[in-house]
Amino acid sequence: MDESLALFIEIVPTLLAAVPVTLILTFLSAIIGNTLALPVAVGSLSPHFYLRYPSLFYIFVMRGTPLLAQTYLIYYGLGEFFPGTWVQKSFLWPYLRDGFWYAIFAFSLNTAGYTGEILRGAIMAVPKGEIEAARAFGFSSALIFWRVTLPRAIQICLPTMTGETILLLKATSLASLITVWEVMGTARQIQKVTFRVYEPLIAAGILYILMVFVLTRLMMIVERRINRHRLAPA
Repeated sequence: MDESLALFIEIVPTLLAAVPVTLILTFLSAIIGNTLALPVAVGSLSPHFYLRYPSLFYIFVMRGTPLLAQTYLIYYGLGEFFPGTWVQKSFLWPYLRDGFWYAIFAFSLNTAGYTGEILRGAIMAVPKGEIEAARAFGFSSALIFWRVTLPRAIQICLPTMTGETILLLKATSLASLITVWEVMGTARQIQKVTFRVYEPLIAAGILYILMVFVLTRLMMIVERRINRHRLAPA
């Protein structure tokens, strides 16, 4: 028992050093993915079939295939395509040969598919009366979307997007399969070196719980800030 506790205390600093990698993967993928989700959601609601069908197909593929398969296809597919081309001699090559950027690319595309569907439903749930009121004030269609529809849709789907971000944080553990040593990947490396199974996994699990707790509290603050006008007066 003492030996397990000593090993547990010893490996915690090593895992803590990998926490920034996990957080950077999460936040960069969330920012890029949620940004890409907007055109996906708008395209899926378009009356034009050449915008609607590709957007719906993209959502279907991203939600219908495992994230692990998407990550493998992007890492090994693109990773084998670039060597021997002009890209290898360009300034992009130091980034494109690193699995970290392939992981962000895969997670961002996956997030865009899920959040695009969430945002599509939120846009459809915006009360028609608010849109009609904006039209009565003489707002153009573009101004109604940016000033009324989109902000209201974000308010509606923000709790769901918070849950999606938490799932993304836990999904970053898949990055270790393409040589990105985040928390779970570091825990697996420690398992191989120490031949101990439980201590690294327990320590990694505790760190994930703490990160999820902090992220949840931050998103609750953001949600309260955005929806402060809807809170009951004291």
